[in-house]
Amino acid sequence: MKIILPLARKIEFMSEFADLSNRWVVVTGASTGIGRAIALEIAAAGGNIVVHYAHRQSDAEKMVDDAQKTGVSAFATACDFRDSAAIPAFVSQVWDKTQGISAWVHNAGADVLTGEAAKWGYGEKLAALLAIDLTGTMLATKDVGRRMREKGTGSILTIGWDQADRGMEGDSGELFAATKNAIMGYSRSLAVSLAPAVRVNCIAPGWIKTAWGETASAEWQARVMRETPLQRWGTPEDIARLARFLISDDARFITGQVINVNGGAVR
Repeated sequence: MKIILPLARKIEFMSEFADLSNRWVVVTGASTGIGRAIALEIAAAGGNIVVHYAHRQSDAEKMVDDAQKTGVSAFATACDFRDSAAIPAFVSQVWDKTQGISAWVHNAGADVLTGEAAKWGYGEKLAALLAIDLTGTMLATKDVGRRMREKGTGSILTIGWDQADRGMEGDSGELFAATKNAIMGYSRSLAVSLAPAVRVNCIAPGWIKTAWGETASAEWQARVMRETPLQRWGTPEDIARLARFLISDDARFITGQVINVNGGAVR
């Protein structure tokens, strides 16, 4: 039997999906790329945004302006996750200012593929990824997770990599597999530690067209098409839509999961 909803009911149903109204959500690394897309999607769902950045202050302030135009509250705050000693103060600051965070999306990561960092040696890239991606993720989410558990509710989302557990050749493959696999395993364990009060999940993106993808060679462009059954690059918005769902109450029975967003790639 086919059920036909009146138009008004359809609109109401769509607007209620993954609703984040009046909730404070922290998005780390929110000034550009995937983080920015996630923050905008959360604002579209009615969520108030803490826009974290490390160095891109002007981009973060632009993100705050764009979020506020949707009618939500937002503010930007900086923390360089390479300085692990600064993380507790950062968590305390945003927790106190928001009077309790509903969700924490830890997207911040070291960009070692573009700019000057692309010229770094293997050891320097590894140190940056371990400090920013892994240690930063673990220390921040461990702290905020404890606070959420004491509060009795909350959701945490981390970012992995779809090829981390199956491997990719080359320096970048090795470096990202090491750090992102660690994040994915940690996220599963943190979910068990914080249950049942707090949910923890991880998104593992595939080939997503961010800064590196925009300038990737013809050989890499062909590889993406060859390895992706849906025959296109993913977009930051593809990640953002799932992030919105996973931190909402509509995903209330989902925790401890690493979910690939990769157009069906299996290699």
